[in-house]
Amino acid sequence: MVGEKVSAVAAQNKTADYTVYVGIGSNLGDRVMHIQDACEQLLQVSGIERLSCSPLYESTPMGPAVQPDYANAVCRFSTTLEAHALLDILQAIEVLHGRVRSTERWTARPLDLDLLLYGNSTIATERLQVPHPGMPLRSFVLRPLFDLAPDLNIPGFGVLADLLIEAEDFGIQRLH
Repeated sequence: MVGEKVSAVAAQNKTADYTVYVGIGSNLGDRVMHIQDACEQLLQVSGIERLSCSPLYESTPMGPAVQPDYANAVCRFSTTLEAHALLDILQAIEVLHGRVRSTERWTARPLDLDLLLYGNSTIATERLQVPHPGMPLRSFVLRPLFDLAPDLNIPGFGVLADLLIEAEDFGIQRLH
């Protein structure tokens, strides 16, 4: 369950209703359980509604190859939370799953939650970049995102279907 502190932050940061997309990845422990639990934990947060999740995919890791393959998905939901408050919640859920932040990039982790899109907003702060800057290069994000929103036009990047054609493959395969 998401901690009381996270719920208190969520309750204090209500704004307009936004459609949000979050990339989910896991390559340590029970990958599928981490993804399913994260979705359930998001649904427990006040200000998050109508969550749907893409099918699960498996892909090779980005960065150091000496780590297990990832399970990936994207979830979509409606929220009244401000973007930075939502980021705090996503990071708190990662910690609940054993995520330890490191200065090293692309390391193995039990859970990685990336805020991909926050409505049609463009956000550029020290803590948060939306749309997620790596999204157009990553099939493991674009493919599950396409399952949820095939007609999506990503601010600053273009039509999702076109981006998916150009993205690096990462050996992505649907998990059954």
